[in-house]
Amino acid sequence: MKDDKLKTKRHQKMSIVIKTAEEIEKMRAAGKLAAQVLEMIAPYVKAGATTNELNDICAKFTEENGAISAPLDYHGFPKSICTSINDVICHGIPSDRALVDGDIVNIDITVIVDGYHGDTSKMFLIGDVSPKNVRLCRIAQEALYVSVKKVRPGMKLGEIGTLIEKFIKSKKTGLEKYSIVTDYCGHGIGAGFHEEPQVMHYKNNDKTVLRPGMCFTIEPMINAGRHTSVLDKKDNWTVTTSDGKNSAQWEHTLLVTQTGVEVLTLREEEKELPRVINH
Repeated sequence: MKDDKLKTKRHQKMSIVIKTAEEIEKMRAAGKLAAQVLEMIAPYVKAGATTNELNDICAKFTEENGAISAPLDYHGFPKSICTSINDVICHGIPSDRALVDGDIVNIDITVIVDGYHGDTSKMFLIGDVSPKNVRLCRIAQEALYVSVKKVRPGMKLGEIGTLIEKFIKSKKTGLEKYSIVTDYCGHGIGAGFHEEPQVMHYKNNDKTVLRPGMCFTIEPMINAGRHTSVLDKKDNWTVTTSDGKNSAQWEHTLLVTQTGVEVLTLREEEKELPRVINH
């Protein structure tokens, strides 16, 4: 979800919240439920389903598990999840638009459990998706994994974006050239939906040093065309690619540990990514 500060560089000293042992346990619970929502909704994400229907199912499941859907009423956002289809980069608002064969859709889930947030998203491929779109979705996921696997205490925050940019540039083949959205970024997370620090997904020189107890998201948004985006003037939420080409995004909430990183929102299906990575 967007926050005003997520489209601007910081102009003042950051205040990063280092989580206590008790807060870390709450973050684990929130991350686990967020992952479970994505796992639960998977069978329903198919051609003919409307994103409003998916929204209602996720909202009900979240409520039944004693949690709150964080996006609902957040700065006026009208729904409980974000559903971003094809050329929508992020913050797509669920509607009566039915999914059709060939669509790609990002479902972004944030839940609040006992006052703490878990935030995660993944791409769903509807029916017979073109090889080009399959590749876009896969590369966006790999960009997330490449960066997550390197997170460790003592690492400079800017290294995350540098890793992602190097990876994306390496995937240029023939006429296919991918770009990284620069208008939106990852963020610290905890009792607040959006906390410091900001996590850029492109090469940058942020010298903030990662410390055990920090929690933040990495959520690269990768476009099949230009990196530029357009904000819908009517709903003031939906962000699309400026050239109409498709976009893909994957997101995890992370905890920096004493020896590496813990993926708080890992799903059972993600066999290629360990929950705990030690360096």
